[in-house]
Amino acid sequence: MKKKKTKHEFRSNTLPALITVGPVTLIMILLIAVPLIYVAVMSFCSIDEFYNVTFEFTVQNYIRLANTDYLRIYAQSLGIAFITTVLCILIGYPFSYIIARTKSRKKKILYMLVIIPFWTNSLIRIYGWRNLLGTSGWINGLLMKLHLVGEPLDLLYKQETTILGMVYCLIPFMILPLYTAIEKLDGSLLEASSDLGARPVGTFFEVILPLTSGGIFSGSLMVFIPCLGYFFVSDILGGGNSDVIGNLIERQFQSGNNWPLGAALSIILIVVTLILVKIYQKLGGDMDALGI
Repeated sequence: MKKKKTKHEFRSNTLPALITVGPVTLIMILLIAVPLIYVAVMSFCSIDEFYNVTFEFTVQNYIRLANTDYLRIYAQSLGIAFITTVLCILIGYPFSYIIARTKSRKKKILYMLVIIPFWTNSLIRIYGWRNLLGTSGWINGLLMKLHLVGEPLDLLYKQETTILGMVYCLIPFMILPLYTAIEKLDGSLLEASSDLGARPVGTFFEVILPLTSGGIFSGSLMVFIPCLGYFFVSDILGGGNSDVIGNLIERQFQSGNNWPLGAALSIILIVVTLILVKIYQKLGGDMDALGI
């Protein structure tokens, strides 16, 4: 028979755990669980004629999400997120490969080029792009001086400009998982492929790409999901012409003053995120790569 633990033994085992895990658990509950519960409850509330929130249960907020104007923005948001993700893969994969395969001191420099943008607020960097692309910005000024254009180009407030901003903000989230996946590649496999007569293109598609597909999927998830909510990029560079779901949420909480509807949109965005993460997990994705 197993010997029952004494009170002293029970306390000696649980006290260290409470001291180390307890504060973190409390912070998680206060800063994550409680706000999420509040938003979920808010999504089923109503507003009166003065736009004050009343705690009267209703599902009208979720029914309103099927509005045709909202559906158009959902589709546009998904399109922007998809294009941004594809561009991040096309740009980030070669750069990640170069970093992972560089053996000299340049490797640290290249890696720092990816990390340094995180040291500056994204909002400030996006405003920098607006100054560059404006009619009186540096790009138009350079084109005018080189006599390549007769008048300033209208580069701002387009969907393409919004995608440019999204790619600029989110490409580090693609490069870092790809870099980790590529660095783990076994060099002997590449040598074996070459010895067996495979060309570089064949080695890439038959060996490298399958072995790094986890990094591609992980990076895609880390780019696609935030892209749906980066409303400030659309506001600054898109001028309201290329809204994403985050713009809808922001407007309901600000100018629309309809917090329950904004909460319902937030819950839907959270559900979409959880579904994508679950699909990633089912396909064998490494949850540690997402920080989960």
